Amino acid sequence: MNQFREHIEAIVPLTDAEFELIYSHFSVRKYKKHQFLIQEGEPVKYAYFIVSGLVKLVYADALGKQHIVSFAMEDWWESDFGAYYTQSKAAMSLICIEDTEVLCLAFDDYHKLCATFHKMEHFFLMKSNFGHVGAQQRILSLLTTNAKERYAQLLKKSPALFQRVSKTMLAAYLGVSRETLSRLSA
Repeated sequence: MNQFREHIEAIVPLTDAEFELIYSHFSVRKYKKHQFLIQEGEPVKYAYFIVSGLVKLVYADALGKQHIVSFAMEDWWESDFGAYYTQSKAAMSLICIEDTEVLCLAFDDYHKLCATFHKMEHFFLMKSNFGHVGAQQRILSLLTTNAKERYAQLLKKSPALFQRVSKTMLAAYLGVSRETLSRLSA
């Protein structure tokens, strides 16, 4: 709970009463390694704050090839946000790589928090802005850099990921084969 409060207060200050009311809009859930938080084709009920553990957001193309869109670890938010905000069915799956504990925010509770607390509306706006920037940086990286450069960027940005994720998953995230990743990491 302190971790979550610190996460919010990095953007907006809160009183104890405000935090308690905000926290009451979330539910705590625990998932095991390989469990789905979101499954493609199902409704997306929650946005997730990762308390502990590691998840991957995966898109399966028409040929069944799995593309890792993102990883999310402690203090990160994740969901199929397109489906969450439009209340439609998931285009992607969110899967635990490790045993994971999350705080779940239902769509209606998200709107209640934004309507009730200007501070939380500002918090979510800032988190959304950071997410947009990160997504654009990832797209530009995929468009303008080679595999070796993408590997070096990821190693610099998220070194802990290399200790927690298999080379096969890293390769899928970077858009290279497992063999190419082995050459890059040698």
